[in-house]
Amino acid sequence: MFRKTASYLSALVLAVVLAACAAPGQQAGEVQIRTGVIEQITMVQLPSNHHSGVGAVVGGLAGVGIGSLIGAGTGRDVAMVAGAIGGAFAGNEIQKKYDQPVPGQQIIVRASNGVLVSITQPVNPNLFQGQRVYIEGYGDGARVVSR
Repeated sequence: MFRKTASYLSALVLAVVLAACAAPGQQAGEVQIRTGVIEQITMVQLPSNHHSGVGAVVGGLAGVGIGSLIGAGTGRDVAMVAGAIGGAFAGNEIQKKYDQPVPGQQIIVRASNGVLVSITQPVNPNLFQGQRVYIEGYGDGARVVSR
């Protein structure tokens, strides 16, 4: 009797917790789409999407691998350390060439409910001030697209 009651109570608590986590009015996997008019477009620089330090890590690992092929014993250990340091330096320098800011736009949209929404995204040359647009998504994933 006690186990059955505890089981029902646990199921009820789980259902309440899951219902509280759900976004009101939106099902999982749905994308929210709002409409509006572009009030202002400002050109900005977006940070690169390359992960900093990856070049150094990959270069260091490659240097260790190449250094392990050289010599034997202590000489091999020295070659591995030198390869790791040299590879890390070279990998970091190579990554710097590709780690440049990307042109973007900060777009201010007056939504159909009167609220101003600011979205920063990569450049879309098809957008202009006064244009009617859709705002897809929300938060960091929001994008402005032409209607």
